Amino acid sequence: MDKIENGRVENTGVCSTPTANGGEDVYSCKGSDASSADHLVIMVHGILGSASDWKFAAEQFVRMLPDKVFVHCSEKNMAALTLDGVDVMGERLSEEVLDVIKRKPDMRKISFVAHSVGGLVARYTIGRLYRPPSKGNPEYSSSNSSAEESKATIAGLEPVNFITFATPHLGSRGNKQVPFLFGVPAFEKAAGLFIHWIFRRTGRHLFLTDHVDGKPPLLKRLVEDDGDCHFINELHVNIFRSALQAFKRRVAYSNVGYDHIVGWRTSSIRRHNELPKWEDSINEKYPHIVYEERCKACDGEQCDSVLVEDDGLDEIEGEMVTGLSRVSWEKVDVSFHSSRMRFAAHSVIQVKYHYMHTEGADVIRHMIDHFLL
Repeated sequence: MDKIENGRVENTGVCSTPTANGGEDVYSCKGSDASSADHLVIMVHGILGSASDWKFAAEQFVRMLPDKVFVHCSEKNMAALTLDGVDVMGERLSEEVLDVIKRKPDMRKISFVAHSVGGLVARYTIGRLYRPPSKGNPEYSSSNSSAEESKATIAGLEPVNFITFATPHLGSRGNKQVPFLFGVPAFEKAAGLFIHWIFRRTGRHLFLTDHVDGKPPLLKRLVEDDGDCHFINELHVNIFRSALQAFKRRVAYSNVGYDHIVGWRTSSIRRHNELPKWEDSINEKYPHIVYEERCKACDGEQCDSVLVEDDGLDEIEGEMVTGLSRVSWEKVDVSFHSSRMRFAAHSVIQVKYHYMHTEGADVIRHMIDHFLL
């Protein structure tokens, strides 16, 4: 039975503390475990979501890694605030991350776990908080800055895991990127014209219709240096330094089907001809994991040669695949095709509501089992 004491909910060794704006901190209640955790995990929900969307996964993190992680479920972009645009949400999340670190000065490492559009928000955020290897970054200095000053950091901490679940990395316009439009060109074109009526600036960003002052769409800028944000392609002596590159590993979990919100190709960062053939899983521990692939980073010439051989991507989308391929990715493909809740795959992969989406628990377990500490 749960115990409630001083605003904290204790359940089999897991404590959660609601934060001022509706977010949640999740950590171990057992002995000194909470104080020994030095790895901050920031969990980011998707469009029209809330901090509670990651409740199940956050609790599993702490149960399985009780003395290792301190989990914060993001609070600054909940509900209708997710319609304000990826950049505005990214600025809010940046401030939130810095606030959490001020509250938890013993943190040494940082990882991000994000669902759906939250993955794009997280990519913007790490670009804002990234600092290249150098001494003295007073704005992001913390108690451990002297030990890490020779390394690239995110908000002064060592970046470790960057993990997305069903994130539209290539956007949502055309090319069957939004499955509920059935791949009908007329539907896809109409959606691009009217999406901002429903999802406002975020809709414009997802459908790449946000051309402002001659700048390319925001998602295109997320694979480049953009002002003081080093998202991917900052070149230093033939070495690419960037926010994504700074993480030790990058992982993209994707639904191969039945995700009517985000298509397989955009969430797995692949071209049409790169989508793998998959079969039913025979792994009893992870029955819904049907394909895993480790993709090495390619240099500029390699990426460009693949782009020339591409099978139908438009120019901007091809450039986004190329840019994102400059860093290595672990790609994990998931199928709920035989599940009773398969038509809700977009939420099941995250276990948004445990009582409804429990079939996705093995995917969460897979993420935690492979989590780098």
